[in-house]
This record gives sequence, C-alpha cells and structure tokens, in this order.
Amino acid sequence: MALTLYVDTARWRAHQHNVVQQFPGLVPVVKGNGYGFGHERLAEESARLGADLLAVGTTYEAARMKDYFSGDLLVLTPFRHGEEPVPLPDRAIRSVSTVEGVSGLVGARVVIEVMSSMKRHGVHPEDLPKLAAAIEDVRLEGFAIHLPLDRTDGTSAVDEVIGWMDRLRNARLPLHTMFVSHLKSEDLVRLQQQFPQTRFRARIGTRLWLGDHEATEYRGSVLDVTRVSKGDRFGYRQQKVASDGYLVVVAGGTSHGVGLESPKALQGMMPRAKGVARAGLATMNRNLSPYVWAGKQRWFAEPPHMQVSILFVPGDAPEPRIGEELVAHLRHTTTQFDRMVDR
Repeated sequence: MALTLYVDTARWRAHQHNVVQQFPGLVPVVKGNGYGFGHERLAEESARLGADLLAVGTTYEAARMKDYFSGDLLVLTPFRHGEEPVPLPDRAIRSVSTVEGVSGLVGARVVIEVMSSMKRHGVHPEDLPKLAAAIEDVRLEGFAIHLPLDRTDGTSAVDEVIGWMDRLRNARLPLHTMFVSHLKSEDLVRLQQQFPQTRFRARIGTRLWLGDHEATEYRGSVLDVTRVSKGDRFGYRQQKVASDGYLVVVAGGTSHGVGLESPKALQGMMPRAKGVARAGLATMNRNLSPYVWAGKQRWFAEPPHMQVSILFVPGDAPEPRIGEELVAHLRHTTTQFDRMVDR
C-alpha cells in the first residue's frame, strides 16, 4: 500500500519533445527533489532528449548527478568564498554572481549571472569594467540572466535581455553564449535574430517536466476504513466526530510532503478571500486534504501523520474500500512518492 506517482509515459515524453522543439539548445533543469520524479529519472530523460548540459541546484546535487549524467553539469547556485568544497569533475560549471567570485575560481569553467529585475543575485552594470580583467583567469562558458515569471509593471522580458546584451557588448565582454530563464519561445527567436553571433540557451525545468498536468497523477492507497458515529472520539488528540461517517486511513503523510504547502502569491480579491476563508477554517481544525473521493476533495480528520493521513468521509458518501486508491492533488516539488509507475 503506497503513495504512487502514475506517469503516462508516452504523453509525458511527447510534451518534453514539444518543448525541446520550441527551445533549440534547451538546458534541462533538475534540482530540488527532481520536480517530483527524482534526480536519477530526470537524468535518464535528459539523456534521452540528447541534452549535452544539465542544470542542477547545488554542488551537492552536482556531486550526486555526476554518476547519472555523463554530460556537463551547470550548478545554478552561485559560488561564494568560504563555501564547503565539494569534489566535482571538470565537466562541472559553476555559476558566479560577483567579480570576487570570478577571482576565486581561477582555472574553473564558469557562467556569470547578471543582476536582473528579480534582484536575487548577479553582477551589477558598474562591475563590468572590473569583470573584463577577472575573466582572463577562468574558462568563461557564457553569461546568464534569470528573469521574473510575472511582469506586473508592463515591462518587456526581451527588452531587459537586450539591455544587458548591449551593456556586455559595450564592456567588450565575450557574448558567445547567453543562458536565459522564463522566456517565451517567440522571445528567444527574436533575440536570436537580433544577436546572431550569440547562442541563446533556455534553462527550463517546470515547463519541461510539469507542463502537461494530465500526464501524471498521484494516488494514495486506502489502508483502513472505520465507521464512526457523531460524538465518537478518535485520533491522537481524541477529538469528537462532528457527524456520522467514515475515518479513512490513506497512504501519504508528512514524510511524503502531504499537508506541507509552499506559500502562494495571491493576486486579486477572490484568491485573497479564499485564502482568508481557508485560514479561518484552519483555526477550527478544518483543513482540506489533497485527496479526492466520490468526486470531492475530502477533509483531514486530523493533521497528517508521518506516513499516513486520516480523512473524514461523511456517511452520505460511498464507503471507501481497503486497497482502493484516492487521487491526490499534490505539488510535485514538495512530494516524495513511495513508488513510480509508468503506464
């Protein structure tokens, strides 16, 4: 009995190929928990796509991935002086976001990140004169710019990239390769036409692996079902059941990521109102689970346990049976499955 990730493999791979066709030279991103699929699986899929370069999050991920992927590995987290040294092969490329960082990687292969409107990290325009001298001591693989997902001020992502291309060119820095993130395919075409001497490579993770929502599905096995009556006490905290129904024990708990949720950026009155309503219900120990039974998302009876969750199914719904599976709407990047099944 398990929390299972089912993958419609043919459909999933068809989506991958479609994205690769839209973004020539695409660099697959495999970081965190491997977007819910795991590092090893996505390394295999990247090789299947013919990728020569794989982007990972940290040096620790690169150290693991080197055994699964034979091509080059781009570490996205920028180098910092004093960081713990992690042995990596020469095919590992470090990201750098400061002139000092470049100076600390003499002889290494590097990609230099420039500061975008994300304002997360990157070299600033005023640093470019010093950067021209620093890159003589490294093997420069290119520059990179990480762009925001939303542009609420109406500005253009393409214009932001063009602005940096002009700054780098005016500083007489080599522009053979520019790595970009969060651009549309038509944006990439426009940039490639305007700067034919530069190779633009899109680093893509979410859109590549999770862009087709119908290609994957989580399901949790029903482990136990107990009929309860209004007023019965149950669980760790011995709360009372509010009405007649069933306590359903289903595979998937906090160790799987069930009940754990990333904060959301809410825009508009309706999403904010729903957020307030959810928060109010939570104060009354009413939390909606990700599990679906008989066409409805069911409530947690109490907070998820480590490896299982207990749901309350009201008496007017069909009784779940042990061994049946409940669809679970889970976020891939925070979920750890027990098994993956290709179908």
